[in-house]
Amino acid sequence: MSVVVLLLFCSLVLVAGSIVLFVVSARQGDCHEADRLCLLPLEDDAARAATPPGDTPESAPAARNMQ
Repeated sequence: MSVVVLLLFCSLVLVAGSIVLFVVSARQGDCHEADRLCLLPLEDDAARAATPPGDTPESAPAARNMQ
């Protein structure tokens, strides 16, 4: 019976620790950082689409071959 009490105590400590860590993480704003990071790869495509085709480094060798 003492093993059950020990396991119950360890489980409650783990649950309390995870709740404390979640609250600390939520107050620091770590959850909002994940939204920005998952959209970060899309910013590169949008920046490439906004630049003129002649200004990209990839098109420089092709432009030299055409001249």
